[in-house]
Amino acid sequence: MNETSLPIAANSKRVWSFVIDDMVINVFLMIIFSSPLTALMSGVTEINEASILLFNQFILDNIAIVLAIKVLYHTLLIWQSGMTLGKYVMKIKAVDLLNGSRLSFTQAFWRASVRLISEMFFYIGFVFAFFSSLHQTLHDKLSNCVVIDV
Repeated sequence: MNETSLPIAANSKRVWSFVIDDMVINVFLMIIFSSPLTALMSGVTEINEASILLFNQFILDNIAIVLAIKVLYHTLLIWQSGMTLGKYVMKIKAVDLLNGSRLSFTQAFWRASVRLISEMFFYIGFVFAFFSSLHQTLHDKLSNCVVIDV
């Protein structure tokens, strides 16, 4: 399958897919951390330096879990079907650029990892999609994939 035969997904679909996926992950994180956050907040009677330090420490203690969940969500779903929940709703999927097939686990993991790094640095890697003829983000380019309409 060559590049010109792939039905490249519009950036608008990719943006909505991103929003849906972020909402799904955030709801999942709220469920996971609801008890610890409730316990943390129940001890806070006013917002002061001590309460802010407690909250910041909670974030530092749990950042690895949050990052791991994000990478796992994107890696496993893209590897299995090429679609996250957001991509499924928007009827788009990530495929290998060279042959249009499902991404390997390594490609999916690399894509999810670079995606996370792009998020942490002001979403700069996502901007690539607006200047690429194939609408590829940095994580798409580095994992040799493209997002297409299904």
